[in-house]
Amino acid sequence: MLQRQAIWALGAMSGTSLDGVDAALVLTDGHRIFEFGDTAYRPYTAAEQAVIRAAFGLWPGDPGVEAAAEVVETAHAEVLSRFAGAEIVGFHGQTLAHDPRGHGTHQAGSGAVLAEVLGLPVVWDFRSADVQMGGQGAPLAPFFHFACAEWFGAREPLAFLNLGGVGNLTWIEPGKSLPEEPGACLAFDTGPANAPVNDLMLARRGLACDEAGALAAMGTPDQAILDQFLRHQYFFKMPPKSLDRNAFHDLLPAVAQLSDADAAATLTAAAALAVARGAEHFPCPVARILVAGGGRHNATLMHMLAEALPCRVEPVEAVGLNGDMLEAQAFAHLAVRVARGLPTSGPSTTGVAAAVGGGQISRPNA
Repeated sequence: MLQRQAIWALGAMSGTSLDGVDAALVLTDGHRIFEFGDTAYRPYTAAEQAVIRAAFGLWPGDPGVEAAAEVVETAHAEVLSRFAGAEIVGFHGQTLAHDPRGHGTHQAGSGAVLAEVLGLPVVWDFRSADVQMGGQGAPLAPFFHFACAEWFGAREPLAFLNLGGVGNLTWIEPGKSLPEEPGACLAFDTGPANAPVNDLMLARRGLACDEAGALAAMGTPDQAILDQFLRHQYFFKMPPKSLDRNAFHDLLPAVAQLSDADAAATLTAAAALAVARGAEHFPCPVARILVAGGGRHNATLMHMLAEALPCRVEPVEAVGLNGDMLEAQAFAHLAVRVARGLPTSGPSTTGVAAAVGGGQISRPNA
């Protein structure tokens, strides 16, 4: 595994939006991306979502965590077993709680269990080492984003925006040789993205999301609520910085008296404004922001982003990437970096004291 040639790595991601498990193959040597392979998606059932949702905010040993971990492991085993040809697996697990300056970070699911089921080495627990060294433990995709910029031939500074349950930005200077070099990357969570809208839709209409932003498009954002939202202390912190899914827990109560459409519009506008506030931290302006994650399917959110940002806002498909699978592909790439002793985060992406390689490797018993 320490040889330098490219290998096929299989990555998996289950985000805080709780839609399901994404899985993807990537041919990489841990530095460069040579080819993107097959992908697959395994949705969570409503019952599975309920089990995981009940464990949000909980820590190892708390009641409900074991049940959530079993759901996560079963779903991952099902989708990952569909693939052939992988030499290593990157397993992120399901984030239940994230408090880097307190309890730490908690992703449910055991890579050791998956190693036995799949018969392959599994890299997992990517975030703990970073947190233990004083970092935020998130976001972890930036070094992969740097490799993506090299893959499609970027020449000027640009940014990647992931819109999952939480939003995060990666600013990249493609003129640098390595992602851990000073000035190569800056990354941080922007604020809530899909999570509040999804929670609203589930509570009020029994739906998983505001499909394409249709409901938000019918409403009017409440400016007073948005002004209060932007006074949250998080926006005054300098990056790198990260969030728990429920860090902005007061957003849903704030829109409780609004109509469904106005509430959805307000929460969607909050996500866009958080990104715009985050872009103010870029070391230099960018001409384009490439958007990945489920939020890019929300036409209302994409329109609000275009209105709020002074640059082009495009889905990552504009440069030939797969916005639904980018995070799964990231953990495939990061798995190879871990196996080869390369850093997975650094001071400008998570605030860790020095570049660090996270993750532990579990191998199947012979």
